[in-house]
Amino acid sequence: MPDLPADLIRTLTRLSARRAPLPDAGTTFYRAAHTTETAGLFALDRAGPVGVLSLYAELSAGQEQQLAAACGETGLESVYLKRRPTEARHAANVERGRLSPPEPVWGEARPEVVALEGGVPYLIRPGADLSTGLFGDARPARAWVRQHAPPGGRVLNTFAYTCGFGLNATLGGAGTVKNLDLSRKVLAWGQENYALSGLNAPDSDFLYGDVFEWLRRLAKRGETFDLVILDPPSFARSKAGVWRSERHYARLLAQAAAVTAAGGQVLALINHAGVSAAAFERFLGAGAVQAGRTMTITARFGAGEDYPGAEHLKVRALRLD
Repeated sequence: MPDLPADLIRTLTRLSARRAPLPDAGTTFYRAAHTTETAGLFALDRAGPVGVLSLYAELSAGQEQQLAAACGETGLESVYLKRRPTEARHAANVERGRLSPPEPVWGEARPEVVALEGGVPYLIRPGADLSTGLFGDARPARAWVRQHAPPGGRVLNTFAYTCGFGLNATLGGAGTVKNLDLSRKVLAWGQENYALSGLNAPDSDFLYGDVFEWLRRLAKRGETFDLVILDPPSFARSKAGVWRSERHYARLLAQAAAVTAAGGQVLALINHAGVSAAAFERFLGAGAVQAGRTMTITARFGAGEDYPGAEHLKVRALRLD
């Protein structure tokens, strides 16, 4: 069992101080301590007054309480715990209550909190699941979408989760935004995020179902989009089979290209530490070839500055001619 860092409160306070520019810029949802700064033992995410503590090592109950209390002493009102085993795919389904306790391990219960990212409000549910409503590492990608949304154009946001990308596309001036996900629950959550920004969120803009099936359906209809956003999980299992990003991303890009207008853009994300940036670009290139499209990479980036040394997330902006 690993030893906790000495003087946890001082360490966490120092790390939090490095993030001071984020709240000053209207961002109250961010990573206060990343694993590269904690010897891989834990990460701490902050959503306003609520902390979400992710454990990447087995700790005793006493150590968990000690660490949560130290996090709380950095100005938080409550701390929720997420236990993240190395192999979490099966465990996340059968041990959900143990991995993501619904009640805080320190402080008062805050089942919902509204936090800001660049001034945009999002509904966070810190005790709901291993995923709390927003993936903080993709903040630069959401900012890119808001900046590059086609004015009055059409956007397709696939694997939408709680629709952060679609929300930013709408705020950026897109005329039509379709959010697509296999979960009705997260799409409804996305509509709540739209409402927080005072935006109209008709049910017709939230498409429920399998992404690949929808891409085929949209292509058959002849529908095209000026921007398509691809943010798939690294692994997923559905009625259609098993998805692995390292094996199937080229096919995804090819299908997305079929609904991307000539000269349109694709924002492609992959969250997989085992896939290099070069390999990801090969997947994208292969998909463009399959689709008979010419691909130009217009931007390359990853996680935000509050994830120092992070290499898991790769983001590529593409133009398809």
